Formats: sequence, structure tokens, C-alpha cells
Amino acid sequence: MPTTELGDQLTVSSLGFGGMGLTQVYGGTTPEAALATIHATTDLGVTLLDTADVYGEPRPGTSGPPGTNEELFGQVLATRRSEVQIATKFGITGAVGDGIPTRGDAAYVQAACEASLRRLGVETIDLYYLHRRELDRPIEETVGAMADLVRQGKVAHLGLSEVTGPELRAAAAVHPIAAVQSEWSLWSRDVETHVIPAAVEVGAGFVPYSPLGRGFLTGALTKESIAGTMLAGQARFDEHFEVNQRVVEVVRSVAADVGATPAQVALAWLYAQGQRLGIPVVPIPGTRRAERMAENAGALSITLSEDHLSRLDTVAEAVQGGRNLGFAGPTWISAGRE
Repeated sequence: MPTTELGDQLTVSSLGFGGMGLTQVYGGTTPEAALATIHATTDLGVTLLDTADVYGEPRPGTSGPPGTNEELFGQVLATRRSEVQIATKFGITGAVGDGIPTRGDAAYVQAACEASLRRLGVETIDLYYLHRRELDRPIEETVGAMADLVRQGKVAHLGLSEVTGPELRAAAAVHPIAAVQSEWSLWSRDVETHVIPAAVEVGAGFVPYSPLGRGFLTGALTKESIAGTMLAGQARFDEHFEVNQRVVEVVRSVAADVGATPAQVALAWLYAQGQRLGIPVVPIPGTRRAERMAENAGALSITLSEDHLSRLDTVAEAVQGGRNLGFAGPTWISAGRE
């Protein structure tokens, strides 16, 4: 597995793994199967494992982030700590869909980090993200508290998720930012307008989440498979499901040309786009099936021609429905605050 240097001298595998789907969210899986997927992913040479304190099953009778996803990764870290870099996030203090409260005060930053360290079973978090900022609190205050964690040795590198360009510049003035994590893919390109230029300016790398369009770009989703998941009722995946199939057809046509799968083409486009925009890119596709990560890794050996890139560049214009999840509100993503 090749490696990529993000920002702040953080070097990771060029493909990462997003763990959100291993607990709840997109449908159930067993802890045994989830652990097998993480181990198989690590066997491939993937070193960047991504989780968050808010991912997982709600705990009956408790409030705040569930933490069960972190605990799952902690079981892997117990035996394979030296092989990986663990990234986790804080800032969302309640279940997604319940108003989505956030906190970024210094006391909460400290407490959230210590709770994540316990669940992960590690002494240091390699990459610690502000998952969502508290909008009425200056981001400099929250990043200042995160910088204290670096000085304490509890965190090695800092990241930000779904920040605007100005927010990123303000944060980077307080402490170097290694990575920005936001949705970015063939059909979600709003970050290219303001966020990616700011990341290039401050020397941060980019970690696209949902690089496969939450599975839509692979062509594998059906309305039946979406039912009962967080995608149900979202415009892109519901009322516009059929018209957005033309997006999938473009990806499939390029995949046929290069002898690849649609997932591999979608990831290869991201790597190529990173080169065109001058920013290091490490996508973190998630899956509940180990063989899918092996498929995803194949994207690293695919070269897309200028003709292929031109055809794929038309995809975003054909999409119907925005990328924000309907229950979250417009300011939940960076584009809603720009």
C-alpha cells in the first residue's frame, strides 16, 4: 500500500477506512463480522482507521455519544496498535436526528478526548478531529483546547470536519491542521470552491468521507436496500433515485473502458482530482465486507485518461438533490455556511 503525507508531517496509507457503517447507520452487522472486516483491511496495508465517539448503538438510559464504534476499534488496537493510525472525532454531543447538539468548550474537549482514549485503549490519538463545530463559539477557542491535548501528549495531530475556508484559516492560525474531512466525491464537489483552496493554503491534506456517494456511485444500491437506513427519505436517494441513475451510468461506462469497477473509478477520480487541485487526498470508504476494501484498494493502480476525467467531471451537474441529510439542517455542512 503506498503512503500519502497529509499535513503537519502526518503520513498514512493512501487509502483509509471509514468505520461508521460497522455499527448501526446503514444496517446491522455482527461484532464478529465487523472485527473481521477491520482486521482484513489492516492486512491490506491500510493504516488510517477512522471512527468517532458518536458512531454506534445508543446506550439505554444514557445521553451523549454512544462510543460503541470506538470500542470496536479498540479491540483491534489491542493487538495491532503499531500497524495503524487511529483517527476519531468529537463535538457532536447527542444522537444524530435529535437536534444534533454540539460542544466545543475547553472542558468538553478535554473530557471527550479522555473518554475516547479509554474506549480505544490507547495513550495517544493519532488524528483528532473536531467533528462539527459549535457555531456560536469561536473555532479558535476549540482548536486552542485541542492544541492543549497535543501538548499533553494525548493527541498527535489535529483535524477538522466540515469547516468552511475562513474557519479553516482561523483554526490553522492557532495550530497546524493535518487534515480536513468533508464529503467529497464525483457527485459532491462543493468543497472545491472554498474549502480545498484554503486547505492548500494552510498545508492541510484532505480526507474525503463518503467518497463512493454513500454507496450510490457503485451502482449497488436499490430502494429496497436503502429502506430503514439513514438514507431513507433523503432526496438524492429517494425522490431522485431513478434520475440519478444516469450518474451511475457514466461511472459504469468509464469502468468498462478501463477494466475496473465503478467503485474503483470513483476513487481513482478523487486521486486524480487531488493532483489537479494540488492537495494530498486519502479517501476513507467504509464497508461491512472485507472483500470490498480489497476492491477499493485496486483504485490505486488505475490511471484515468483526460477523456475519462472529462466524462466523469460532468457527473456533478447531472445530480438531483443536495448532499446534506435532510434531518441535519443547512448549516450542518460547510456549504450551508459559506
